[in-house]
Amino acid sequence: MGLNKLKLAVFISGRGSNMLALMEACKRPDFPAEIVLVLSNRPDAKGLVSAKEAGIATEIVDHKGFSSRETFEAEVQKRLQAYTIDYIVLAGFMRVLTAGFVDQWLGRMVNIHPSLLPDYKGTDTHARVLADGKRETGCTVHYVVPDIDSGEIIVQKRVPVLEGDTPDSLAARVLEQEHVAYPEAIERLAATHKNA
Repeated sequence: MGLNKLKLAVFISGRGSNMLALMEACKRPDFPAEIVLVLSNRPDAKGLVSAKEAGIATEIVDHKGFSSRETFEAEVQKRLQAYTIDYIVLAGFMRVLTAGFVDQWLGRMVNIHPSLLPDYKGTDTHARVLADGKRETGCTVHYVVPDIDSGEIIVQKRVPVLEGDTPDSLAARVLEQEHVAYPEAIERLAATHKNA
């Protein structure tokens, strides 16, 4: 077949449920990407166990061991150099990356955000959606740029806000759509990458 698959480095800080959805998608023979590395800033991230069990290389760069974001990111960049990587996929990575790091990967780093960007950038999105009485929310896969949650949109999925929703119940339904949106976004990246 010789399908030239995109090589992904997935960054996580916790259980990595979006990483698991991508791992599942990567099992499909026709899926145009493979995860070659899972990197976490937390040694206890549960997603590292899942990655190791799947035979995926893992790297831990504990941010607590660094005096600045820049020195932390320099170590992350050093670890990445040992792998051939086309795209960095942020999947619940709870560190804000500096413009210096983002610029090195501009156009090759993506993130998923639990709202319909450009609405509700930042944190506590579900509580803010409910407080504003919105009837609809969702999730957005977008390119990462130095300005947080502001990069070009790749895929969005819409989720209705239901009567009696709490931030947790809404988050759970949005997460289901995140698991659909991320693999779809990677397929789009692969299509544009191939034609570049």
